[in-house]
Amino acid sequence: MAVNFRGIIPALITPMTADEEVDEAGLRTLVERLIGAGVHALFVLGTNGEFIALSEAEKLRIARIAVDQARSRVPVIAGTGAYATRDVIELNSKMQDTGVDAVSVITPYFNGASQPELFTHYERIARATPLPVMLYTIPAKAGVTLTIDTVRRLAEIPNIRGIKDSGGDFDRLLQLINLRRDDFAVFTGTDSMILWSLIAGGDGAVAATTNAVPGVVMSIWNHFQAGEIDAARRAQESLRALRDAFALGTMPVVLKTAAAMLGMPAGPARSPAQPLDAATRERLAKALEIYPRVA
Repeated sequence: MAVNFRGIIPALITPMTADEEVDEAGLRTLVERLIGAGVHALFVLGTNGEFIALSEAEKLRIARIAVDQARSRVPVIAGTGAYATRDVIELNSKMQDTGVDAVSVITPYFNGASQPELFTHYERIARATPLPVMLYTIPAKAGVTLTIDTVRRLAEIPNIRGIKDSGGDFDRLLQLINLRRDDFAVFTGTDSMILWSLIAGGDGAVAATTNAVPGVVMSIWNHFQAGEIDAARRAQESLRALRDAFALGTMPVVLKTAAAMLGMPAGPARSPAQPLDAATRERLAKALEIYPRVA
């Protein structure tokens, strides 16, 4: 299906069983509940989806499950990032066969690639696939980012259709929004900036908090679209309790625990990440009291 890069796109957690295997039933339930909440697309295999802890076979299986459960009601975007360009190209080819509608490619991590290297990396990836490509920057995790000039050049490649920026730098986000066009979208990946990005002219958010509080995140978008800015601001502010709670432990352990506490399928994060201890769980539960459980 055609991908309209716009709106609220949850960055899905990967539900797992107690023994850290992919929980297909849980993933199907999560997809169904998020679509029911009104999200505009689904993004699987991102940072909070634990892509770095999954095998290629698991990634392809997760993508197939999401596509099958979505049933073309919303587009499915799959994270396919890796350090080596050839590995991304190969996985994109396999992902195309799963039926995903687009791919998201995180910057190569750990080795500190230069801007010319990053440009060539993405250019080769984009030219090797017919799928729309979303750039993904998260410098705190990857150790590198795309400069505004590099993004400007990459945006000229026809199937590079947008960027998810998770750097948390609002001035940079404004510069990216200045690059947006009908065929190049700009999303914040920092959930505390959803409303401010929309006010500034951004296209939406790839928002991990949607896993736990889909109604709250969607209300930011819905109120904004209705011109109800005060209500949108209140919804945005209500995300603060969950966002602040992320400091209580390793991600995505806190997010998955919060999602489970609020009635969403989650399970543990894959080791070496460990469950929260009892005292921390109690603090998290207290912080979540302001949110409704998902029916």
